Amino acid sequence: MIDLRVLRENPELFRESMQKRRASSDVVDQLLSSDSEHRSALQSFESLRAEQKAMGKQVAQAQGEQKQQLLERTKALAAEVKAAEGKVSAAAEAFEAAHKAIPNLVSPQAPAGGEEDFRLIREVGEVTKPDPCRDHLELAESLGIIDIERGAKTSGSRFYYLVGDGALLQLGMLQLGMQQAVANGFTPVIPPVLVRPEAMEGTGFLGEHADEIYYLERDDAYLVGTSEVPLASYHSGEKLELDQPLRYAGWSSCFRREAGSYGKDTRGIIRVHQFDKVEMFVFCTPETAEAEHLRLLDMEEQMMAKMELPYRVIDVAAGDLGTSAARKFDCEGWVPSQGRYRELTSTSNCTTFQARRLNIKYRDTNGKNAVAATLNGTLATTRWIVALLENHQQSDGSVYVPRALQPYVGKEVIEPKK
Repeated sequence: MIDLRVLRENPELFRESMQKRRASSDVVDQLLSSDSEHRSALQSFESLRAEQKAMGKQVAQAQGEQKQQLLERTKALAAEVKAAEGKVSAAAEAFEAAHKAIPNLVSPQAPAGGEEDFRLIREVGEVTKPDPCRDHLELAESLGIIDIERGAKTSGSRFYYLVGDGALLQLGMLQLGMQQAVANGFTPVIPPVLVRPEAMEGTGFLGEHADEIYYLERDDAYLVGTSEVPLASYHSGEKLELDQPLRYAGWSSCFRREAGSYGKDTRGIIRVHQFDKVEMFVFCTPETAEAEHLRLLDMEEQMMAKMELPYRVIDVAAGDLGTSAARKFDCEGWVPSQGRYRELTSTSNCTTFQARRLNIKYRDTNGKNAVAATLNGTLATTRWIVALLENHQQSDGSVYVPRALQPYVGKEVIEPKK
């Protein structure tokens, strides 16, 4: 949720932000109008309430015909107060909806435009195309480590089983990511994956991408698509001590409906309904958020290096940012069978947007209450298996296991099943 004080002082800043996102700035004008209407309705209501209280004292002291006239005015005033109260409620509802409709203010450093307008920061490693080049599913099936057919039989399309070395490969990545997080001062967390609406809304996931989320109507609860949601909600309604950032690493299963991806990436496990992930999450002061963002990116790149994968880092364009993000960096791994880079991990600086919604504050250097900043970033997830298998495939159909994962998988090479 954006800072209303900043909007009132500089609405043009938000119009420019919406333009960078390639979105209409009408929502800015709508919020300004709703804000004005809400404050006007509230002022009218409070004025009538003040008159009502004063009238009550006059009635108590009046006599005869004067008292009767005052009683009649009191009756009419009560109806006016009730009507004014209704206008305040309606205006407040419209104002809240307009407030929530505006995404976070885009960072001045983020490039403008859509998905293809990202800024390339760097490329790391040498991209190759093995000969023969098998895709990850062909490799996985020959190795006996992913079972798509039985996943579909049990749960439907876009579900799968990780079996044997496939399960060990994922567990190894997640454990390695968690160990790296702990070594860097993060507190490990296994959070709930079923959350209340206020937790989902507070992190900005019930806006344009609400159809991606699994909703359990009977329980009025949501399955999370990332542990960012329960980690953000962990300190909701609290006042934090932020002399040092609070850093958490959540290990969870994640669920996404992929409602908008019909016909896309239907082969294999690039885009699935359930996956596992280790997610970093940070609470800090707004002044230290940019430095924390670079720290999270560095940790993600350390994991890319441990996976021995060629990748590139991009500064995501404003139009491709989520509702909550002011700036986002993606690490995209090379996928040989597709001849292109695909997103493996990302880190977002959400500034004060989520914390304002979740009412998470801290005491600043002047001793005043201020809104905290939040950031998130992924350290390991199921999709990495795609890049691991394809980049480390060998001519005989086996797959090399990166040195960092060998202690977890228990071997240097995964051999095809006979």
